Amino acid sequence: MFSRILVANRGEIALRIIRACRELGVQTVVVYSQEDADAAYLQLADDVICIGPGPASESYLNIPRIISAAEIADVQAIHPGYGFLAENAHFAEICRSCKIEFIGPSAASMNLLGNKVAARKLAKETKVPVKPASETAVDEDQAIKIAQRIGYPVMIKAVGGGGGRGMRQAHNEISLRAGLKSAQAEAQAAFNDANLYIEKLIEQARHVEVQVLGDMQGNIIQLGERDCTLQRRYQKLVEETPSPAISEDTRRELGKAAVRLMRKAEYFSAGTVEFLVDQKGNFSFLEVNTRIQVEHPVTEMAADIDLLKWQIRIAAGEPLTLQQRDIKPRGVAIECRINAEDPANNFRPCAGTIEQYRPPGGPGVRMDTHVYSGYRISPYYDSCIGKLIVHQPSRAEAIGCMRRALDEIYIEPIKTTIPLLKQIFNHRDFLRAKVDTEFIERTW
Repeated sequence: MFSRILVANRGEIALRIIRACRELGVQTVVVYSQEDADAAYLQLADDVICIGPGPASESYLNIPRIISAAEIADVQAIHPGYGFLAENAHFAEICRSCKIEFIGPSAASMNLLGNKVAARKLAKETKVPVKPASETAVDEDQAIKIAQRIGYPVMIKAVGGGGGRGMRQAHNEISLRAGLKSAQAEAQAAFNDANLYIEKLIEQARHVEVQVLGDMQGNIIQLGERDCTLQRRYQKLVEETPSPAISEDTRRELGKAAVRLMRKAEYFSAGTVEFLVDQKGNFSFLEVNTRIQVEHPVTEMAADIDLLKWQIRIAAGEPLTLQQRDIKPRGVAIECRINAEDPANNFRPCAGTIEQYRPPGGPGVRMDTHVYSGYRISPYYDSCIGKLIVHQPSRAEAIGCMRRALDEIYIEPIKTTIPLLKQIFNHRDFLRAKVDTEFIERTW
């Protein structure tokens, strides 16, 4: 086991990593930007190092500064959390070339699965269902021909990256041409890779993903699925496990497909295989996230497993002591992402100071957050304030618990997504699990 780890992230995931390390008896060194100098979680670290100004490009995305901090602090490993450099294969290679373990998968697996065209090819090889799509990156003329062949509507996607960026829907040639230009510009800015590909758009679909855990000895298991259908502009708002809208047969096949794919990729660490499920229950491969997911707590609650600790153990070379037959998720877990955004104002980000914060509590309630009364939300980073998670024996009880927790939490004067979340948890279609990935935008 490592004795000293550098945390190359910020906010609630940095705090989550610190806690996991402390329980494992591992010291933490946390890097921070000048903008985060007052973050309360820094007080829990064994050492802290400032790596630059507020803009992420000058701090949390600055590889030379992070590596320098790791060498100065004499750490054995770096945990990237999610976002920033978490899926950057080049960063993983640099860490390991400097004799510092990257807590995540191999750079080869990241390169293979991070490229959506290559990942799709691997899915086909492992007999995981895929949607009709271009087999390579395409230019405008090729995209138009492929769209005519597979039929509209289609989805334009960036070959590299993720997080909903570089994606556009197109229902005809005019919107396809316009979408290609805007998606290309966004992909270039976000991932330094303007390559795009085209795939068939499945309308009224559900977004269901499978959590996978593998070790360096070749052992790999799946920990059940999460339903992430409630999204806005491809950004998830509510996640739950198990999915309330798939059959046991589909659940079983999703898990098998995810394990086949990740085994073929020789994957180790925590990772997520994402699928779309149509109205008839047919599923198709979407993409792979080669990192810990924002929504990992719902799996932890249902399966009673600490995914962060397992990430660290696996990176240290320890084998999985869990087997597939040991994984028996129980009850229902639901997570709400609470963002500093104004739903009534087109989800405008709301930077500023949280003057009053009161967290929810009670049986079955977990709040993952780094904020406190007096905390200032920075305009430099994403708007996530925290994640509210509940775990109860049934979906009805989990929904009731979440309603109560949403009423209990108090964040002022910053505008948040809490009012929208309350509406969702009282909406008839959500209660009946009759939603799809466009439900939020269609309804509100």
